Amino acid sequence: MRKLFMAEMEAVGDDLVEMATLVNRAMKQARVALEAHDVGLAETVIAQDARIDYLQNTLDERTIELLLLQNPVATDLRLLVAALRVSSSMERMGDLARHVAALVRLRYPGHVIPEPSRPEVAEMAELAVTVSEHLERLMTSYDLAEGREIVKINNDIDILHSQIMNYVTENVWSLTAPQAQDLTLLTMRLERFGDHAVSISRKIAYLVTGEWEPPVIA
Repeated sequence: MRKLFMAEMEAVGDDLVEMATLVNRAMKQARVALEAHDVGLAETVIAQDARIDYLQNTLDERTIELLLLQNPVATDLRLLVAALRVSSSMERMGDLARHVAALVRLRYPGHVIPEPSRPEVAEMAELAVTVSEHLERLMTSYDLAEGREIVKINNDIDILHSQIMNYVTENVWSLTAPQAQDLTLLTMRLERFGDHAVSISRKIAYLVTGEWEPPVIA
């Protein structure tokens, strides 16, 4: 019975790693689709999100069954509790990458990013990709240094987001109403992508240390 339980626990961990890998790929592809206004790649991101959703559903079902039937304690219990929360956050990150791709599809053959804002948005999207790369490594290694990097990078994303929103509200870039709306939605989704990664890093810190403390920025 214990061997079966450990095999199920390992499967939970494997599913989380796969979700992180898929989220990383989704954001990388969404960034390329965004910058190249590649509607074909955008369609790929949208279609592949179903796999992330499926993994969350199956992982949550497995985790709840283990909680109900195995009565786990200590580290095993922490892993299962963290897994439920992490899977939810990663599913949302997949959705956010899909929303970016959906904006590309919506505006094709035009460009989602208004010309004056492209350097800032490109930097913000690149930071989101870097966050997803650290997230994948975090889920593979449980190295809390990766979580600290996520917090640092997300701080940079937040600064850029605030700067872009200031430019939009002050009409620095002389945008049309649809352009301002697209830019607001796009950058909000990139900003939320980073926030969910920070949330996951806190949950992994809980799994490793048993404490619900945010990662400290070194």
